[in-house]
Amino acid sequence: MNSKAVFSARNIEHIAKTHALDSQKGLNMTAKPSYEELERRIEELEKADNVRNKIEKELQESEEKFRLAFHTSPDSINLNRLEDGVYIDINDGFTKLMGYTRQDVVGKSSLALNIWANPEDRQRLVAGLKEHGIVENLEAEFTDKNGQNKTALMSARILRINDEDLILSITRDITERKQAEAEREKLHAQLNQAQKMESVGRLAGGVAHDFNNMLGVILGHAELALLQADEHHELHDDLKEIQKAAKRSADITKQLLAFARKQIISPRQLDLNDIVESMLNMMRRLIGEDIDLVWQPSAHLWPVKMDPTQIDQILVNLCVNARDAITGVGKLTIETGKKSFDEEYCCNHPGFIPGDFVLMAVSDNGCGMDKEVLDNLFEPFFTTKDVGKGTGLGLATIFGIVKQNNGFINVYSEPGQGSTFKIYLPRLIDDKEIDKAVPQKKAAAGGTETILLVEDELTILRMTRRMLERKGYSVLSAATPIEAVEKAKNHSGPIDMLMTDVVMPEMNGRDLAGKITDLYPDIRLLFMSGYTANVIAHQGVLDKGVAFIQKPFSMAEMTEKVREVLDTALNETQR
Repeated sequence: MNSKAVFSARNIEHIAKTHALDSQKGLNMTAKPSYEELERRIEELEKADNVRNKIEKELQESEEKFRLAFHTSPDSINLNRLEDGVYIDINDGFTKLMGYTRQDVVGKSSLALNIWANPEDRQRLVAGLKEHGIVENLEAEFTDKNGQNKTALMSARILRINDEDLILSITRDITERKQAEAEREKLHAQLNQAQKMESVGRLAGGVAHDFNNMLGVILGHAELALLQADEHHELHDDLKEIQKAAKRSADITKQLLAFARKQIISPRQLDLNDIVESMLNMMRRLIGEDIDLVWQPSAHLWPVKMDPTQIDQILVNLCVNARDAITGVGKLTIETGKKSFDEEYCCNHPGFIPGDFVLMAVSDNGCGMDKEVLDNLFEPFFTTKDVGKGTGLGLATIFGIVKQNNGFINVYSEPGQGSTFKIYLPRLIDDKEIDKAVPQKKAAAGGTETILLVEDELTILRMTRRMLERKGYSVLSAATPIEAVEKAKNHSGPIDMLMTDVVMPEMNGRDLAGKITDLYPDIRLLFMSGYTANVIAHQGVLDKGVAFIQKPFSMAEMTEKVREVLDTALNETQR
């Protein structure tokens, strides 16, 4: 190679760099380098440039891979400042999970946006990062832009960029998984409860049968002895006490047999209204004059098939419990009605059975029950009464009777708000009507209106929202009245209907309706509750004539009622 060729235009820059490097190293620049020396130095620089170019290319490729992974990941990825939590960047996964756009969050802190449902979760994250520099699989609760809570697993690490500590977080939504786990645990608990009740029932039935035999012997001998001991005999009073104790024990064993579903019964076709009416006078004497007994029979009631004495047992036990729950003056309501459940409704309500049922509801405005009492309500010998005031078999007896007749029970109660017991007994169907036993699924009309839904029970809130959205409605959901008022104030468009629970913490449904009506004067109102309408009206919560739907309700019933209320509003405006 001709050494003079080295001095091409492309090598001028390399020569300049070589001299610059030599100057920095303190070399003697007065000596004129040879062509060979210049070539060697140029080759070294070219190699260094190649290495640099390779590193730059690899760095660009790495940055491109990171950028691609950041923006295309289905998981939520965000970059925040460690010091104050301000967002530097987010990906599409964050938008999908939280509902915020990049413009919504960049430059703002997570605390300012109220993204952390529990601020303690962020404190745990920051503490873990400061101590270890990395946090993996931290389960946390987040609140999205629409106010819905999400459960997610978060992993994060600290990155040092431009002399600043940043947090790189990857978050995976596990809300549906957590809900499925909760539902599975709930079903497992229900299975355990059913198995426990079945085991106790078998035990109770066996003990009751054997004990009945012994009681027969005791009663028989006590009666024989009384024939030989008149009122003046010194053993007469003792024998009478033995007889009374044996009879009371016999009554208890009858309750055990009813709970175990082994009671000897004589079922026949009944009109539930006739049976209840024949019991009203006795019920009034049983509960006393301070308690107002209201009877509300439904017309054209379907017939049922069961032993009338079992209806008596159910009514007596429920009315006695209602009486004990009321302090001083109160009200007890007995109602009858007709109810149909389809397959879809029963899939979402464990314990319910599809078909046509006759409803008997007993409601009171007494002290109500908390969750702990409700969870143990039908267990034998469970009681909240003082010693000597009850055996704890009353509701267990009702449970056994209803199950023996292929029915089921639904109980709605809250502390201080009274209780409603709903007994569902299967409709007696003629052979010609067998095919009509399970109601056909009706397609209820939907709509596109906006509905403000308020319910303090989150499972019911989520389920009802899904029902409404499936029918095309836009839903603003709130778990508390205060949250509902805030959402109503901040909503930019119209709100066509308020659908609210009646009994809630902070304020009741009627008071909430007043606040919402002040903001939206033309809004339609639909109240819902597990209490009967009569009990709610007695408590002064609802005015006469307002739209009301009673829990539990099916999707068809709810959407039909919603459509009815909205259509009523439409008809009024067209007049």
